[in-house]
Amino acid sequence: MQALACPSMKGQRLITIAGIGLVGASVVQELRKPAAERTWNGTLMGIFPYDYRMPTAERVAERLWSPEGPLFVPMIFGLGWTLNVGRLVAVLRGATGPGLEG
Repeated sequence: MQALACPSMKGQRLITIAGIGLVGASVVQELRKPAAERTWNGTLMGIFPYDYRMPTAERVAERLWSPEGPLFVPMIFGLGWTLNVGRLVAVLRGATGPGLEG
């Protein structure tokens, strides 16, 4: 007896395939550039940020703890966005209001 496929599993599979396609397209985008012009970071279609450079401590700190930066920042390594925890903490502290801090 064949198990019924859960609709959410089909959606998950579609998202995985789309993600793999976007990663592949970003790598192809870099490989099409002359070797001297490849930076291995940028945006795909002007929307999806990617960064395939070796992560550094400076970049990790810049992307994960920047209270003045945007809430979502490009991934430290890979394609897409990650949460800027420093900004989230700053927003939550501001949301507590004066006199409400623990």
